[in-house]
Amino acid sequence: MGMHRHRQHRVDFMDWAPGARYCSLVGDFNEWSATENCAREGHLGHDDFGYWSVVLEDKLREGQEPDEYFFQEYNYVDDYDKGDNGIDAEDLIRRMNEEYWEPGEVTSRKSQMEKVAKLYEQMFGPNSPQTEEELDEIPDAETRYNNWKATQKDGLSNSSPSYDIIDTGQEFDIFNVVTDRASFEKFQAKAPPLAYWVEMRKGRKAWIEKYVPAISHKDKYRVYFNTPDGALERVPAWATYVLPDVEGMQSYAVHWEPPPEEIYKWRYGRPRVKGSLRIYECHVGISGSEQKISSFQEFTSNVLPHIKDAGYNAVQIIGVVEHKDYSSVGYKVTNYFAVSSRFGTPDDFKKLVDEAHGHGLLVLIDIVHSYASAEEMVGLSLFDGSNDCYFHSGKRGHHKYWGTRMFKYDDVDVLHFLLSNLNWWVTEYHIDGFQFHSLSSMLYTHNGFSTFTGAIEEYCNQYVDKDALIYLILANEMLHELHPDIITIAEDATYYPGLCEPTTQGGLGFDYWANLSIPEMWLWHLENVPERDWSMNKIMKVLISSNHNMLSYVENHNQSISGRKSFAEIILNSGMCSSGSPNDDSISRASSLLNIIKLITFTTNGGAYLNFMGNEFAHPKRVEFPMSSNDYSFQLACRKWELLDKGVHKHVFSFEKDIMSLDENERITKRGSLSVHHCDDTSMVISFTRGPFLFVFNFNPEVSYDLYRVGVDEAGEYQLILNTDETKYGGHGELKSSQYMKKTSDKRVDGCRNSLELALSSRSAQVYKLVRILRI
Repeated sequence: MGMHRHRQHRVDFMDWAPGARYCSLVGDFNEWSATENCAREGHLGHDDFGYWSVVLEDKLREGQEPDEYFFQEYNYVDDYDKGDNGIDAEDLIRRMNEEYWEPGEVTSRKSQMEKVAKLYEQMFGPNSPQTEEELDEIPDAETRYNNWKATQKDGLSNSSPSYDIIDTGQEFDIFNVVTDRASFEKFQAKAPPLAYWVEMRKGRKAWIEKYVPAISHKDKYRVYFNTPDGALERVPAWATYVLPDVEGMQSYAVHWEPPPEEIYKWRYGRPRVKGSLRIYECHVGISGSEQKISSFQEFTSNVLPHIKDAGYNAVQIIGVVEHKDYSSVGYKVTNYFAVSSRFGTPDDFKKLVDEAHGHGLLVLIDIVHSYASAEEMVGLSLFDGSNDCYFHSGKRGHHKYWGTRMFKYDDVDVLHFLLSNLNWWVTEYHIDGFQFHSLSSMLYTHNGFSTFTGAIEEYCNQYVDKDALIYLILANEMLHELHPDIITIAEDATYYPGLCEPTTQGGLGFDYWANLSIPEMWLWHLENVPERDWSMNKIMKVLISSNHNMLSYVENHNQSISGRKSFAEIILNSGMCSSGSPNDDSISRASSLLNIIKLITFTTNGGAYLNFMGNEFAHPKRVEFPMSSNDYSFQLACRKWELLDKGVHKHVFSFEKDIMSLDENERITKRGSLSVHHCDDTSMVISFTRGPFLFVFNFNPEVSYDLYRVGVDEAGEYQLILNTDETKYGGHGELKSSQYMKKTSDKRVDGCRNSLELALSSRSAQVYKLVRILRI
């Protein structure tokens, strides 16, 4: 599908438009003529399923003669090939017959026609029977076959395959053809004679010397349809590089076929990540400190080293697929096979992915297959003039609130488009995984805008789109079959049952699911509940209600976009603290609160953690893309990287790096299931264990505890390996080095056989590791 160069000096184009009556390509290469390059009639140009094929033949240069053989092939990458050595095609075919085929295995067309002519002369020639008496009785087919078989036994030089026919005596001349084993194995052992044809293939220089490319690199083009409602020009659905509405001009696709010396050469393989996923979510356009749209090249040079230095092992990029409306953050996709041209070229994005792999980072992208942009000139809406080409017709084809179009997942050609799109990003750009955006929009005909209590009936009623479920199963099956190391993440606010269960057991087959309740829970507490009234039990219920394969995060782009505020902005501007010097006590409390929220969210995850760009250093401002409401300002569509080494931002970033380093070295979230031993709303203290690690949190904003006893199952010595109250994290540093090693006592607490007495500062958290086991 789309536009591809064929090895026989031409370019093939194919697109799907069942509602069109005529199809052609228009562009720079034919002076935008709607009749010069059109799809031919018949199955080679238009089939019964709505697929259109257009062939763009390369043009002969002046003074050049056409190729002698229509099957002449060219190698468009290497300068020279075997066919440039002056090989004569007739000699090559003769040599193939002599070297490849054995005598009698192949017969010429001439010898076959001689048999037919002989039979015709025998029946209708001058010496043929003239009357029925002379014709005599014609033997039946079996007798004639046996007579022919007897004559073949004497032909010792005949090397044709031996076979026999078994007539079952049924009507309609049904019979079975049986070959002997020796002939069958001899035939199977023969490899196709492709090597002889390869010897005829010529190189790139021979092609350039003889032909002018039908369409050149960076030529602009569109597809032209004639429909019952009139003529249409559209950007092809499978276009790989698109310029949407540039300088007031109509959108168009760009043919991307760089010469061999300019094709991007991949340098690094896909990295393998051990342990949990630590994902850095980002948007290329807002990744710079300047008030402008940043590019792939700037992101590669400036942001990727920061991500590596911060300790993450994966980067998730949102808004990378082409979209017309920049303010949509990339979620109203118009061209599914194209990277966003506002950030750079396809090769620029390849370099970004390659350099990320060189840093040991996996690259994931947000994929939006739950809905599409309603744009017509550049998107898929009314692509062929009909309302139901890619989308449902009527109300079901439109999102209830977002003004987007809804795919019809019961159409095999739509499935072909979406599944091919997933495979395209993996094979062409070496993407390591996908986060499937807003599954609730596609799983339900009400687009997820309904009340969910968790009752099973809410997931098994008439509002569930079963075709969408089947598509997600197919997508996961295909991706994990073709690319075993692929990562798929489900973003579903309704928490559909079985998101991460294997498809063989009735699940959808995702590797992780994003817990959207966690950031909403933190946001609700920060904005609506006085810090002294926070409920530890409610917090833990959200954090660990079902953490199997759970992706946790404190805040992603949703918490700092579309009119909302970042958590740092909420805390710094609220009554909890005020701005001041780094030594100000209020700034210290702000650092401590952000750090313990990050730590408890990270240590309770189900194998994956996500952070949005800038939140790792408590970015003080929200994200707001240029739009009419802010007079298209870029003031909030950037990141203030200069704050990394200043005050509270330095403290929070230092703590973030140490969390990532701790997980990298200790694999703390892969050490077994989480066991909560203590959760007290009065003291506001939480403690739980994961493997040999003990995590203790004091959310109390006012009270510190000199001796607070928490229960542990394993007796031994526990060493403090992380403390949020250290001065480098913005804390007070109240804990002395002599208190870093703790030994259990046999006093039973929290239902555990052993316990520890710990000093807990207000708004602090501690991580202990069992370093010595005591056996009684």
